[in-house]
Amino acid sequence: MNSLRQTLAVTALNLRNLPSRLWPSLVIVAGMAAAIGVLVSILSLAEGYSEMARRTGDPGRAVILAEASDTEGLSAISRGLIGDITGMPGIARDADGAALADPEYVNAFHANPKSDGVVRLLVLRGLGRKGIAVRPEFRITSGRMFRPGARELVIGIASRQGFRNLDVGDKVPMQDGEWPIVGSFTTGGDVLEGQLLGDAATLMSAARRNDFSSVIVRLDRRDGLAVLQHALAANSRLGVRAERQSDYYERTTRETASFFRAIAYAVGGIMALGALFGALNIMYSAVGARAREIATLRALGFGGMAVAVSVIAEVVLLALAGALIGVGIAWALFGGQGYAFGATVFHLAVSPALVGVGLGWALAVALLGGILPAVRAARLPVVDALRAT
Repeated sequence: MNSLRQTLAVTALNLRNLPSRLWPSLVIVAGMAAAIGVLVSILSLAEGYSEMARRTGDPGRAVILAEASDTEGLSAISRGLIGDITGMPGIARDADGAALADPEYVNAFHANPKSDGVVRLLVLRGLGRKGIAVRPEFRITSGRMFRPGARELVIGIASRQGFRNLDVGDKVPMQDGEWPIVGSFTTGGDVLEGQLLGDAATLMSAARRNDFSSVIVRLDRRDGLAVLQHALAANSRLGVRAERQSDYYERTTRETASFFRAIAYAVGGIMALGALFGALNIMYSAVGARAREIATLRALGFGGMAVAVSVIAEVVLLALAGALIGVGIAWALFGGQGYAFGATVFHLAVSPALVGVGLGWALAVALLGGILPAVRAARLPVVDALRAT
């Protein structure tokens, strides 16, 4: 009997005998399910956050900020500069020759999530006349769009699902009174879906602000950003800079996504270490309990390699079964769920890539947990094992 056939035969025998080792086997499955479930659940934060940033970052758009500012929230662009900025080359034009550029206002609003009741920040964004033209993905899902100059708001579907008293028909307390929410919108899963939108000029008047936060523009061609950047740099009086929108969101979300991943791997690693020691202990006990069975197989001519591989195969199959259970639980509980982090609302995502990460971790832990018991099984002295039993 060749080595492969021996390995398959011994592995099949091990699997048939699993019911006799049911509880120890379930400990391995449960431990791996817990470790991988926690790992994938936390990683779904980073995946959802990164996916939101990817969907927001249109390479055909640029964000113009004040020169010394890294984000829209810290930027201030004077009203008097808007005409010069929107007249720059590299910006696309509509059929009437008007620049597809929208000066926008960004502020924070305190809201109460449905999940934990802790008051969190929600982004309040003011759009100008070209706010929708520069975002062709924008679509009203219920109600209607706010009217220019009116004290009205529309809400993104992520905020609508995740926050209390923020739905179509509700009223939002502002500095100058209550503003009704007249509609909800979608933008294909990007960051705007976690924001409240209103008329920029009206919001700025209510907040007694005279500076815009940014100017969002559509680029007229592939090299439009370089043309725009060169033109802005040549006019130092403006004191602004342009950045491709996809680069802006990748830059501003990188640290947060890395933080989520670091937490996930730290917690998941600790739990995986516990699962590893559990698998080692259980498989060592299993090998000791099956000493006579293993010795009999060796006496019948089965090689040590076949016995060792069968032990590793058993723990790998148990670990992968637990990993699939853990991934399934993570997907059922967290996949697509809304989550508020700081002033950003996004949906958690359990992607195929995360499933692969979970299974990869389970496989690594299983191999580490099974290799030493497998070596012991392969080196078990046949005569001593038969005499001991």
